[in-house]
Amino acid sequence: MTEATPQLLFAAMLLFGLLLQTVSQHGPTADKPKEKPNFIIILADDIGWGDLDANQLEERANNTPYLNLMALQGLRMTDFHSPASTCSPSRAAILTGRYGLRNGVTHNFGVNSLAGLPLSEVTLPQLLQKAGYHTAMIGKWHLGHNGLYSPTNRGFDYYLGIPFSNDMGCTDIPGYNLPQCLPCDSYGPQVIRLKRNIHGGCYSRIGLPLIENSSIVEQPLDLWTLTEQYKSAALRIIHNASERGQPYLLYIALAHMHVPLAPPLSPDAPTTDNHPNSGVYAASLRELDSLVGAIKNASDATDRDNTLIWFTGDNGPWEQKCQYAGSVGPFRGKWQTSKGGGSAKQTTWEGGHRVPTVAYWPGRIPANTTSSALLSGMDIFPTVLSLAGVTLPSDRRYDGIDATNILLHGEQLGHEFLFHPNSGAAGRFGDLQTVRNGKHKAFYITGAAEACGGGTGKQQVHDPPLIFDLERDEAEETPLDVKTTEYQVVAERIARRREKLLWDIATDKSVSIADYRTDESAAPCCDLTQTVCRCPRLG
Repeated sequence: MTEATPQLLFAAMLLFGLLLQTVSQHGPTADKPKEKPNFIIILADDIGWGDLDANQLEERANNTPYLNLMALQGLRMTDFHSPASTCSPSRAAILTGRYGLRNGVTHNFGVNSLAGLPLSEVTLPQLLQKAGYHTAMIGKWHLGHNGLYSPTNRGFDYYLGIPFSNDMGCTDIPGYNLPQCLPCDSYGPQVIRLKRNIHGGCYSRIGLPLIENSSIVEQPLDLWTLTEQYKSAALRIIHNASERGQPYLLYIALAHMHVPLAPPLSPDAPTTDNHPNSGVYAASLRELDSLVGAIKNASDATDRDNTLIWFTGDNGPWEQKCQYAGSVGPFRGKWQTSKGGGSAKQTTWEGGHRVPTVAYWPGRIPANTTSSALLSGMDIFPTVLSLAGVTLPSDRRYDGIDATNILLHGEQLGHEFLFHPNSGAAGRFGDLQTVRNGKHKAFYITGAAEACGGGTGKQQVHDPPLIFDLERDEAEETPLDVKTTEYQVVAERIARRREKLLWDIATDKSVSIADYRTDESAAPCCDLTQTVCRCPRLG
């Protein structure tokens, strides 16, 4: 029997999706289900908009078949953005529905961080927990790992994962990185006493810990078995909640693309100019996709018609990792790359924050649909709470919007204005110096992000701002002429709204301030007497 090609498989899936769309149009349409819905939020680390096959059919890739199927059975959002372009700020905004200038998290927390997401912030799991939900998290937290800042003290009943990024500690068999990190055993006691590291971005002082609830169960953990551990935990959570008849929130934050783990299927795997990552990176992407498929199948088998699965990314590809970075698709930030420097992660160019996003809910979200509404990861917070019948706390201001009508009824009206914070490139952390309004996007500052090869491009302040028309110029290559009427009208409109938001934040009494102090004693360590805190696997 001849093996089906990826193109034939995708064509079959497309036909299946069209049939599903016809069926779904005659399915339930009520806004409120008879019982509280379940929510599975899957957040992929450092994933590019172009990494989802369904976003770039012309590339004929076959790296995300399960996500492609989920898109065909649900809603693909093409203009969805991470709230920030790096890890901690993006996750904080997703879980609070607020910009970093409000929730206090404007840059990443580290291994030695004493604190995390300010305790004054109210999180999505806390509110759902109070509403009777079982709340669980699997994967990368990166919002504080000590005491009251850990996941089980921020609303999660259960947690299994890494408290920060999967390259923020050594392992015995490291994942693929650039530069390549050394195994834990390569570091002697004299190296472990150093404050930071001895090899580029590799953390050498501690073994990477695996934490379950509030206990370290393995240090250093085995990166190569982590996917199976995550899958087992996720399936157990889904099945147990179903047996109890209790609604649940399952938040899964996967770091597969931060430091790719899966080896290429073949040393001779083909590459192209547009997909230089078709070896190691693509294999890791396929493993992530397979995990998503297993989670979807478990959900479908237990409570298919009452579970919303929402897949998205925390920011764009980590460009400086070269062949181990993802694809931004057509959003290349050419104005910046032509002058040196990166235009993906850490930046406010489209490649830094436009992320692949799919929502799936049989019978509620029409199948095989696409939305171009301007949306943000901050919208997950108010949308999920609305669907759960939970009222937003009235003692604070929010920046996310309720996207229920976009998900369920095909409405295309999203944010009128969306602000993108500085996330480690030019300017101060958290400053809202890039603004989207409809098809237009204004930059008040650019540069200072590292590209593959090491170039950063100089920081440039733009007064008047650079303004691009994304409908005509999705690659952000040629800004509008400042002398045109179009430019002047857009610039004035954006400036007014930017000034209004900054004043709103300045007068917001609910603004939090994060504590970014560090201390060596804050690093998670199961045995201080052992090199890299090594301890055996517990349980």
